[in-house]
Amino acid sequence: MALVTFAAFTDIVAYSIAVPVLPNLSRRLGASPTMIGLLFASFGVTLLTVSMPMGAVSDRIGRKPPMVGGLMALSASTLLFAFADGLPWLFAARLVQGAADAITWVVGFALLADLYGPSERGRVTGIVMSGASFAFMIGPSIGGWLYQIGGIRLPFLTVAAFAFIATIAFILYESPPRREAHEPVPLLAVLTVPSIAACAAAVVILSSTMSMLEPILAIFLGTTLAISPARIGMLFGISAVVTATLHPFVGRMADQMGARRLTLVGLCASAATLALLGQTWSYASAVPFFMLQAMAGALVITPSLAYMGEATSEAGIGSFGVSYGLYNVAWGAGLLGGPAVGGFLFERMGLSRLLIVWAPALLVAALLLARVQSDQSPAKETV
Repeated sequence: MALVTFAAFTDIVAYSIAVPVLPNLSRRLGASPTMIGLLFASFGVTLLTVSMPMGAVSDRIGRKPPMVGGLMALSASTLLFAFADGLPWLFAARLVQGAADAITWVVGFALLADLYGPSERGRVTGIVMSGASFAFMIGPSIGGWLYQIGGIRLPFLTVAAFAFIATIAFILYESPPRREAHEPVPLLAVLTVPSIAACAAAVVILSSTMSMLEPILAIFLGTTLAISPARIGMLFGISAVVTATLHPFVGRMADQMGARRLTLVGLCASAATLALLGQTWSYASAVPFFMLQAMAGALVITPSLAYMGEATSEAGIGSFGVSYGLYNVAWGAGLLGGPAVGGFLFERMGLSRLLIVWAPALLVAALLLARVQSDQSPAKETV
């Protein structure tokens, strides 16, 4: 658990540390704003294409070799960033970083699902997600600070050192045997399990919602309410603190209440708080409304991760790698589609109407999840 948490922390720091650094580096190398946007987007290309294949590979050869390879790729990508002298090298580094991210998260959570039972997965998942949220919170600050004191290379060299330490730790790690022995199964067999498919659909909708909110809320606060960038940044920082604090507690709640039930509660709460956030009229109102939205989101993320493992186990499927690969693909699809759709609708509807119209999508996700049964006997027969 500690090793996976450290790997996830390092991966998110590597991702977020680039936020204040890459635009400056790209402009130095002659990139246009469009090219910089493509550079950031290229991360999602390999994230989506690598997640499920590497999950399947880890089901067959074990978790340790892919984790070691993924962390080595993360270290290599950050070194590429540090010494890149042209845009092609920056794109290569970003693509490798996306692949490394996919491996770290998919195989890491599959490893945890192998070693922890349903009564413990929520607690473990909450700890990992708390570490990731903390990394999101401090990554850009670390990147900017290291850039100021040591130039463009120091932030990336620092992350490369973290990734190297994580690589050595996983090389030395000897995994205990799985709690249950299972044979890997084809992707189609995983996709035909109703609970897994419903969980993936809920993840797409949640990811779309969260990624849609980030740009449009910042635009609304900055243009409509004339709030300064520093105060907007503080708002998102408060949200990160809330989620980092809540994830371990939510994980324990998922173990006690059931991951599926808590995910349903979180989806319904997210729909209600999203509509409430649309009524923001000042900075003083935005802070509590956005905190409530962040709390509701935490009630979905951690339980849904635990539920994906639970649904896979209940179906008698041993392919935790494939199921968490599907989870990662669903999350990545939301990250790609949410901001585009949200920006398009925001221009035409404004914040309040957009969020009121968007909120029912979360209720639809809750309905899909509510309709699946805990008993997965039909899926067992399919497998």
